[in-house]
Amino acid sequence: MGYFKWANSKIKKFKWHDISLTKLSVLFFALFLAKVWPAILGLDWYWYLILCIVVAIPVWMKLFKK
Repeated sequence: MGYFKWANSKIKKFKWHDISLTKLSVLFFALFLAKVWPAILGLDWYWYLILCIVVAIPVWMKLFKK
């Protein structure tokens, strides 16, 4: 069994609140990284917007694909 099959079998057991808790933990980890690594917050605002859009493109393509 490959990693992705194993991960999918585990994720199917999750409830909606488990996914929400995972998202929150990632958010708090990102805030932690921003706190301990001040250089990451030194970027201009538009870099964060560009990164957000670039990372979201694959999800948007799957969502709106006919």
